[in-house]
Amino acid sequence: MPYIHHKTSRRHFIRVMAGGAGAVATMGVFSSFAPGKRNTINVALFSDTHISFDKEDHSNDFYPYKNLQKVIVEVKRSDVHSAIVTGDLARKEGKTESYKNFKELIDPLAAEMPVALVMGNHDRRKNFFEVFPKTEGQRQDVSDRFVNVLEYPGMRFILLDSLDKCPSHGFLGKAQRYWIDEYLHEHKDKPVILFVHHSFRDEDGDLIDADRFFNIIMPQQQVKAVVYGHTHSYNYTKRGDIHLINLPATGYNFRPSEPIGWVEASFTKKGGYFKLHAIGGNTEEDGSVTELKWR
Repeated sequence: MPYIHHKTSRRHFIRVMAGGAGAVATMGVFSSFAPGKRNTINVALFSDTHISFDKEDHSNDFYPYKNLQKVIVEVKRSDVHSAIVTGDLARKEGKTESYKNFKELIDPLAAEMPVALVMGNHDRRKNFFEVFPKTEGQRQDVSDRFVNVLEYPGMRFILLDSLDKCPSHGFLGKAQRYWIDEYLHEHKDKPVILFVHHSFRDEDGDLIDADRFFNIIMPQQQVKAVVYGHTHSYNYTKRGDIHLINLPATGYNFRPSEPIGWVEASFTKKGGYFKLHAIGGNTEEDGSVTELKWR
């Protein structure tokens, strides 16, 4: 089964009126409206799955393979109609066998809904594409980068690639920054949510061209939020008036105070609701909902 195929019961195809009656967009429109909630996009967000070539690989008492199994069961039972994983799909050095194990886990979910993937600092593009020759979204022409656009009616998600070297700091690079700048200047018709792996602190492993990145996106009022992973922490901050949403890791945490799990997100033109599903680590805030209002 090709990776981009889904059961129609969970995928809401959008007819393209301008293309002629009966035309159906699949890769062009990443549609996932929740039934009964018009103009609301429900998406499962998870990050840092860290799947190894060894299914029993673990960090302390956390087993990433088993954790992702649990998350996928929960996502399939939820009201979401698509999913996005913000990088570090693989453990350590992005081995081909790691992606095969990741695909084994993600395929049952991808059979029911679109699943879009982002590169992290433990991923390797060459090995990833050996296992995932077809992926969700509109692939963009950015040199040596895996950049995708997901089109929803009324909203646009842009998936960026901050993988520089494996493993290493994050770096968008000149070509990708130029593309972001040009694309945002030409596409102002919808609110935009950006997705990337690396974080924006002042640590050696963070996104080293973060300031140049924010100089590009801050003036573009259609950009509402940036969703990212990398830190294995769960928090909400702002840079200027752009929301920064740091997803918890699915594989394992770095500190006992942090949850592991996934986030059930509902996006609208005016804001978003984010519900934590903690399957391990610190589960005190399991079920908590954070509401954000866009600028």
